[in-house]
Amino acid sequence: MKLLDEVLAAHGGVTRWQQVETIAIHQTVGGVLWPLKHVDGILEDSTVEIRVQEQQTWHRPLPKPGLRSSFTPGRVVIEHDDDAHQPLEILRDPRASFAGHTLTTPWSPLQLAYCAGYAVWTYLSEPYSLTFPGVQTEELGDWRENGQTWRRLAVRYPDSIATHSVDQVLYVDSDGLLRRRDYQVDIAGGSPAAHYMDDHREFGGIVMPVRRIVHPRDEAGRPVPDTVTVSIDIDDVTVR
Repeated sequence: MKLLDEVLAAHGGVTRWQQVETIAIHQTVGGVLWPLKHVDGILEDSTVEIRVQEQQTWHRPLPKPGLRSSFTPGRVVIEHDDDAHQPLEILRDPRASFAGHTLTTPWSPLQLAYCAGYAVWTYLSEPYSLTFPGVQTEELGDWRENGQTWRRLAVRYPDSIATHSVDQVLYVDSDGLLRRRDYQVDIAGGSPAAHYMDDHREFGGIVMPVRRIVHPRDEAGRPVPDTVTVSIDIDDVTVR
């Protein structure tokens, strides 16, 4: 069995994922990234909903109670939570707004909505989104970490999918579960990250981790554990 097929089976199977329209979660978010970007506290206690079959995400509240963000790759909107017909702010071609950014360049609420929108969509839709048109995968060699051997899967995303970087690497444990992903945060100066996934649980026939923690990554590919760039704890999951 190919590694991708094994991963898909471990996370609920392609047939079940094809039936899912939306996933909604409550999340508690921490880490040093948000104060660096001058958006501290906005995502700390928030709900997220994604459409699984296409890249769309909503965060509530964002940037404050009563308002929400609506993300698609080409457009981000801030709108009233109960009225999507009256957008308050719109950012078109949002990726272009990050030109010249470094790790410490402040973000606007719309830029935060873009990053959070594509990131959480990527996390909640995986591994099913690896089957989308234009996504390429390739099996790499094994990786030893903390006494475990993880298999690696290189992923190349097409331009049609907004995500951290075109090229990423996923790490798979002996049960076929995703345990780590490596990427560069292109919209934050290309900062390298090692993103860990833990506490996998089943919700509505699909399997996802409910604990995520992101560290900087050094030149040898190892995490820098003293720094937590982002942490995400997920609960109250609804799969429809």
